[in-house]
Amino acid sequence: MSLKDLLEYRRSVRIYDSEKPIDADKVKDCLEQATLAPNSSNLQLWEFIHITDKNYKDAITDACLGQTAASTADQWVVFVTRQDLHRTRAQFVLNFEKGNIDRNSPAARKAKRIAVRETYYGKLMPFLYSRCFRLMGVFRWLVVTVMGWFRPVVREVTETHMRGVAHKSCALAAQTFMLAMAEKGYDTCPMEGFDSRRVKRLLNLPNSAKINMIISCGIRKGNEGIWGERCRVPFEEVYKRV
Repeated sequence: MSLKDLLEYRRSVRIYDSEKPIDADKVKDCLEQATLAPNSSNLQLWEFIHITDKNYKDAITDACLGQTAASTADQWVVFVTRQDLHRTRAQFVLNFEKGNIDRNSPAARKAKRIAVRETYYGKLMPFLYSRCFRLMGVFRWLVVTVMGWFRPVVREVTETHMRGVAHKSCALAAQTFMLAMAEKGYDTCPMEGFDSRRVKRLLNLPNSAKINMIISCGIRKGNEGIWGERCRVPFEEVYKRV
């Protein structure tokens, strides 16, 4: 299918066909494709928990407030943001970038480019993503506000803002996953209606981890699986050209 075909095919499926199981390895492959999604500073502050064990079905359905999109699904994927891993992920990317620069940059520019990456991933990213009872966010906001008097700056640097950045990146991965599933003829439903505390307890996630969304997976049960025709606001209302 073309990209337009995939986008047209993908729907939020509410009822799955219990007689049509899906291949867990193919779902895993779609999740691997999801890691190719763009994300902020390439920190990849996400984690994908693929649930195939049917013993989790009742608990995950209960945590999802009894939605049929959860109760009739064959498998589930919990998309999690891991802002708490920002130092580890930044160091991983920095190590990669050093090798990447060494392999692909002109010799005369290697040292400067590595120094820039070391500052970015070794100092700036830990500074932006660190948390301390919102105090770090307030400090960052004061710094960029003063800097903003003299030049353009990124102003969304509070702890709330940075949490939002992690969620946006994770959501991009989730969308990529759903399109990859559609390419295989599989269906999905992204769910935001869930009890995050119950889900984290069920999956033994640390308190610092945050649930971005839960995506149920399966094959739609005919026309019963979707809620009729797709509704979208007229394009002219959302498109602006300047």
